[in-house]
Amino acid sequence: MLVLSRKTNEAIQIGEDIELKVIAIEGDQVKLGVHAPKHIDIHRKEVHLAIQEENSEAAASNVSLLEKLSKQFES
Repeated sequence: MLVLSRKTNEAIQIGEDIELKVIAIEGDQVKLGVHAPKHIDIHRKEVHLAIQEENSEAAASNVSLLEKLSKQFES
């Protein structure tokens, strides 16, 4: 993991398209601004993990449904 120090109004550039800017520091909370192309999804980590879990559950239920349908056609 790369660790960088930044002060308020300083930024970090990721590739050509993404910029992270420190907007404010209030106590133990840091507010970040993200400039990125619209086609790039940006989520808080816990939201990203929840989306991944929901997608995995949906995929598993789809496989289960397909297996049930397949068995019906085999009979």
